[in-house]
Amino acid sequence: MKAGLLRLILAQVFLHASMTGTRLAAPLLALREGYSAAAVGVLLALFALTQVFLALPAGRFADRHGLQAPLAIAVTSATLGAALAAAFPIFPVLCLAALLTGGATGIAVIALQRHVGRAAANPTELKRVFSWLAIAPAVANFLGPFATGLLIDHAGPVPGDLMGYRVAFVLLALLPVVGWLLARGAAELPLIRPPAGTPRPRAWDLVGEPMFRRLLFVNWLQSASWDVHTFVLPLLGHERGLSASTIGTILGAFAVAAAGIRLVLPLFASRFSERAVIAAANVVTAAVFAVYPLMSSALGMAACSIVLGIALGAVQPMVMSMLHQITPQARHGEALGLRVMTLNASSVAMPMLFGAAGALIGVAGVFWVVGGVVALGTRSVFGLRAPPGTH
Repeated sequence: MKAGLLRLILAQVFLHASMTGTRLAAPLLALREGYSAAAVGVLLALFALTQVFLALPAGRFADRHGLQAPLAIAVTSATLGAALAAAFPIFPVLCLAALLTGGATGIAVIALQRHVGRAAANPTELKRVFSWLAIAPAVANFLGPFATGLLIDHAGPVPGDLMGYRVAFVLLALLPVVGWLLARGAAELPLIRPPAGTPRPRAWDLVGEPMFRRLLFVNWLQSASWDVHTFVLPLLGHERGLSASTIGTILGAFAVAAAGIRLVLPLFASRFSERAVIAAANVVTAAVFAVYPLMSSALGMAACSIVLGIALGAVQPMVMSMLHQITPQARHGEALGLRVMTLNASSVAMPMLFGAAGALIGVAGVFWVVGGVVALGTRSVFGLRAPPGTH
């Protein structure tokens, strides 16, 4: 791995960890102050809500200004959000911190993905660099909450004291600055300007492209599968009488498997096409969802979780590689923004849909319905083709 790419991956880890740590501390502090579960649910939704509305403008901004300007905005936003929570640990400020850190993560992800995608020399390198970059959120999902939890429990006079929360928020405010120091040395790539006199492009022009639309649909299928597993597994585990720690371990096995496959993918990037990997992931996901509800033991559910993590973890680098091949270079940021907007909107809406469906057809029914949709969607994967001579 090149040193420059490693620095960008670490920069994303620190920026993303600021958000994931805030996403743990803010709800816990709200509950400590006596706010209801409904209020905490609204607070958690704000982390994704900003990305729904900011993703497309952030992508266009990255197309016009490159890497450093969006990263500066993201670092400022994340640092300000966590610092405000440290200074004024009250519910309205926690909501503002959620908006600022969530939006910062979306801006940074789009700018970094656009940059490393444009820096890649060929499709094999695209798959390789996106496999490495996709490891960053997995590391951040561990680092941010782990460090935050330790500080909340041990930085104050007593575990869970307000001082512990303040110290945690101070750390979370400093993490984006570390990310900025790591990324600021990255050289800007030449910006690609559309020819003079061409009409201003519209986002829906991209959606009108059959291949982009197909890729977005395939990516949504995998994202919805990820969401349904995260949401429905605790319900299934509860039905099976499993303890909270056992359910958490099964979810952890899924996360480790998803991160592990991304470590391995760069070694095989030249051997498999994006379409082959995505199609295999679809088939495996549908099969796992078919048998998952039939598992009565924690061991069987853990095995399903690991296989599912491997399948779904392999998809994002392939999607990102193909996205950079089928969209014009001058609009990579805009395409990435559309993708982030679509997936985050889905992540906001899907849990409500899954909850309603679970009440109507049962937890097993949700797994089977989603698995059937994924199986049917495999046909769309076979139509994915990058234009000849891309990258």
